[in-house]
Amino acid sequence: MARPAPTARSSALRILNSVLGEGRLMSEVLGTGLLDPLSAPDRARAQRLANDTLRGMERADRLLNRHLRKQPPLSVRNVLRLATVEICMGGDAHGVVNEAVALVGQDKGTFVMKGLVNAILRKVADTGHEQWELLRAPRLPKWLRVPLVEAYGPERVAAIETVQFGTPPLDITPKDAGQIDHWAQELGGQIVLGGSIRMTNAGQVSALPGFADGSWWVQDAAAALPVRLLGDISGKTAIDLCCAPGGKAMQLAAAGAKVMAVDNSQPRMGRVKENLERTGLVARTKIKDALQTVGEFDVVVLDAPCSATGTMRRHPDLPHAKDGSDFGALIDLQSQLLDHAIGLLRPGGRLVYCTCSLLPDEGECQVEEALARHQNLQIDQSAMNVDFTDPQMRSDEGGLRLTPDMLGDQGGLDGFYIAVLTKT
Repeated sequence: MARPAPTARSSALRILNSVLGEGRLMSEVLGTGLLDPLSAPDRARAQRLANDTLRGMERADRLLNRHLRKQPPLSVRNVLRLATVEICMGGDAHGVVNEAVALVGQDKGTFVMKGLVNAILRKVADTGHEQWELLRAPRLPKWLRVPLVEAYGPERVAAIETVQFGTPPLDITPKDAGQIDHWAQELGGQIVLGGSIRMTNAGQVSALPGFADGSWWVQDAAAALPVRLLGDISGKTAIDLCCAPGGKAMQLAAAGAKVMAVDNSQPRMGRVKENLERTGLVARTKIKDALQTVGEFDVVVLDAPCSATGTMRRHPDLPHAKDGSDFGALIDLQSQLLDHAIGLLRPGGRLVYCTCSLLPDEGECQVEEALARHQNLQIDQSAMNVDFTDPQMRSDEGGLRLTPDMLGDQGGLDGFYIAVLTKT
């Protein structure tokens, strides 16, 4: 018998099985074309269902464990999780339960569990929503929570977890900064941090006004800050190392810089080129290891490869695909890249070092150690004298430390560390 055509829920289940069963990142799973058979709305829905389930998995497991004597196979557990989260977040219980039972019944190995799944989800449908609201916001995994509590304290980490449990808004960067008021009104968004437009329930991004003609691009408000701290760079030579997906390269080009964008991945660089073409912005692109890049530039932007722990509000698969075991290698690579980036900077030029990490070892500590290694390097604290940041964002050594709980009542921010360095 032929398998039924894929649906948003069945596709979301396959994503969960890959992330939770194989430790794969969602971006990797989606890169296989998993969602290609679906319509654009169903593709978006499948990703939303998978993300909601990953964010709410701790709550779902707490509810389900009240009705389970022993844990079923992972694929069945993921069906239950998917359905529980959807029901508790207001989904149509009848349709959710029926499809969950059908999904379990499609596999010969789990067919006998149809009755169990039906019975448990009927109970969840009866009382789950009220119980769901009483549970705490899901916690970060211990491998990450422990060092973050040490760095920021338990109350701050709890605030971060509360923000990360919510569905994040969509932030965009307008190509023409002078048109930000126009696009905020056109898109029904609000301006945050003085240069980004934030929207809730934005829907299909490619269908929004201004996308097709390249008037803006998607970029978290925190990720847009590093280039904005450089001020007027018109006519300057600039290089964006590890540039994919290209948001910062486009910011540099839109500000009038002569840009070289470097990344060592051909597929990722393909995405950068697509974004440049759509926006009509110009940058030389080079597929190359950043450590092998040569030249001298007025501006160097290094958004270094990192743990990406600051992006978990948008990528809730990360805690399940990582365990912290690669931190040491990443920190060593960041040091090498930072030293090499300093070598690309002409005297008097400025280097922006940033990571989308919450860990000080990948941010503040890297800059402090680089300053100790390079006597001709200093931190440019004047770059922080802008009206679009908050004093609470300033870090002791003169950079910016952003955490997801900042702007928490507006949907939060990605965790980011940013420092502007100058070479004497």
